[in-house]
Amino acid sequence: MSESGNINHDAVLRARVALLGSEKPSVAQRVAAYRVLVRVSPLAYLPLLAVALGKYARRDFADRPDIALALLAESVTAARRVHELEPARSDLLVDALLGYRGQLARMGRQSEFPAVDGQIALVRRGAGGAR
Repeated sequence: MSESGNINHDAVLRARVALLGSEKPSVAQRVAAYRVLVRVSPLAYLPLLAVALGKYARRDFADRPDIALALLAESVTAARRVHELEPARSDLLVDALLGYRGQLARMGRQSEFPAVDGQIALVRRGAGGAR
């Protein structure tokens, strides 16, 4: 069964207009649009969402570490979905995991590094040791 029955077509149209408008949308607006558009075209918008979430966390929530960490976790989830659909896109997942690890470091949560480092190593091994 197609997901099209569950998609709000007005929201999709608004998201596309926001991205294609004459002014460049803010990172927050891009994140909001990509979150909607991922439902219609995951392979096209998941990578964009993963990258935009990382920027959003760093730029808009540097002073709110818990929110930044949640956004970076969402970035990892999006990158993981891309990796599942296109295993060759391991670079995106590694970058998202490194961003998440960096936020853990800024929060003094080094005890969580081994789990993230293990995930990074696993992805890199699967990619033939690249990066």
